[in-house]
Amino acid sequence: MMKTVVITGAASGMGLAASKLFLEKHWRVLMIDANEDQGQQQCLGLQKQGYTEVYFQWCDITKASEVAQVSQFAFANFGRIDSVINNAGIWRGGELHQTQEADWDLLFDVDVKSIFLMSKYFVPHMIEQGGGTIVNTASVSGLNGDHQMAAYNAAKGAVVNLVRAMALDYGKYNIRVNNVCPAACATPMFLANPPAVIDKFNKANPLGRICTPKEVAEAMYFLASEASSSCNGINLPVSGGLELHTGQPIQ
Repeated sequence: MMKTVVITGAASGMGLAASKLFLEKHWRVLMIDANEDQGQQQCLGLQKQGYTEVYFQWCDITKASEVAQVSQFAFANFGRIDSVINNAGIWRGGELHQTQEADWDLLFDVDVKSIFLMSKYFVPHMIEQGGGTIVNTASVSGLNGDHQMAAYNAAKGAVVNLVRAMALDYGKYNIRVNNVCPAACATPMFLANPPAVIDKFNKANPLGRICTPKEVAEAMYFLASEASSSCNGINLPVSGGLELHTGQPIQ
């Protein structure tokens, strides 16, 4: 039986890479994004490449009523959802006292509340069907701190610990919940930075380069599939080892 995955933030970057990878692995893919035009275009582009089991639904995943509708659509049309990839996210920088309340609220809505809502409306069906997997996009910025990224660190830190609570609660239902924790990734958004900024991030990484969306997608697929059947509640860095350094100088 063909498996089905729902991917948020699927119109670009890591979500788009994941959509294509799951299709390559012969899964059915429901792409979710708040950018309707781009989402429709990317879905159509994948269909033109020969992938017939890919679909798109617009959704503001910070709104309970809209997430509920997407959940109803998914289970009504596909019967079973084997995995949910909570990938949608945004970034805001600044020290805490510089952070606007509206930016703080938006960051937590998109990066944290959306995971709450997607899980709230998909998990009951997963319990009924006997299991499934959830994969959230956290960040190395949830595992450690960054300069001038207070709100983002706080939001991704919430996701890093949320996965542990969900894994404890839902393991008994055969629902595994895990996180991928990318460092800077070569998405269109990141690559819009000046070359000097990109070069700094490349040089700071032990591998000498930032990760790619395909590499993050591979980690998502691993955690969503039976290949990770005993992984539950983990935060998997996809970072090239960026977070390993204590910060101390070479002696």
